[in-house]
Amino acid sequence: MLSNLVFCLNATMPIFLLMLLGMFFMHVGIFTDDFVAKMNSFVFRIALPVLIFYDLCREDFYKVWDLKYVAYCFCATAASILLVTGISYLLGNKNIQGEFIQVAYRSSAAILGVTLVENIYGTAGMTPLMILGVVPLYNIAAVIDLSFYKPNRGPMDKKLLAKPCRDILTNPIILGIVAGLLWSLLELPMPKVLDTTVSSVARLATPLGVMAMGATFDIKKALSSIRTAGLGAFIKLFGLCCIFLPIGIALGFRQDKLVAALIMCGSPSTVSCYVMAKEMGHDGTLTSSTVMLTTLFSAFSLTMWLFILKTMGFL
Repeated sequence: MLSNLVFCLNATMPIFLLMLLGMFFMHVGIFTDDFVAKMNSFVFRIALPVLIFYDLCREDFYKVWDLKYVAYCFCATAASILLVTGISYLLGNKNIQGEFIQVAYRSSAAILGVTLVENIYGTAGMTPLMILGVVPLYNIAAVIDLSFYKPNRGPMDKKLLAKPCRDILTNPIILGIVAGLLWSLLELPMPKVLDTTVSSVARLATPLGVMAMGATFDIKKALSSIRTAGLGAFIKLFGLCCIFLPIGIALGFRQDKLVAALIMCGSPSTVSCYVMAKEMGHDGTLTSSTVMLTTLFSAFSLTMWLFILKTMGFL
């Protein structure tokens, strides 16, 4: 039991400490809002896609690809969206319905998924396939629900429905996955100079991304809509895991596949939820509060889930 606990803490505590480091740097003025925004942009557009590309390009495509696993991730995400949409109709304030839906299902699948699996197994493992199964659906569903459930809503703006297609085609993470899979499939060589350069950029993704996430944490915002945000956080960190992790286990997924599924179901809501909500005419307070709460408590909830899965022999 003690060794299992140490295993889980070794996976999650570095993430939590990097978040705290980001909060500290922000507090003492080393980080600024503008710097953190640019750091987030760099991680999302450059470092993280390069990391995913680097992990995939060195794999055998036919060994990496798993249609059953990608289908599981897609179906679990679709079911999660439908579930939280149904729960949102129980909210008293319909103006926050769209925000609640997005923030309750949309995970930090990319940064935290890659980080956690790398901490445990040394590579991103099956995380890119999980991302491939869920990120396009995340984008499509977010635009639709934020359009349909606008505050004081009228008819849906049909022009917004074209945005998910552009988002998917230009998404840096998707491009990194496609490039990595094609490189592997074509068995292209990786010269030593290029390998060293690419790996150096890839190693920046984890520390910069997690510190930037910690730097955006604001306890006052997290407390401003605590009850509804608490419900969203509970669904995000615990509810979806209770439903979909047993299904993944029953389908035979283990090791890095199961850890990636845990991130898909139980990682904190992504910071991009707030940006998207604001851009599409929502207040954003509920979104920011839920993002902060899930970010704060995910270090403990993810440790708990890893401990349970490790103790049961699935990791």
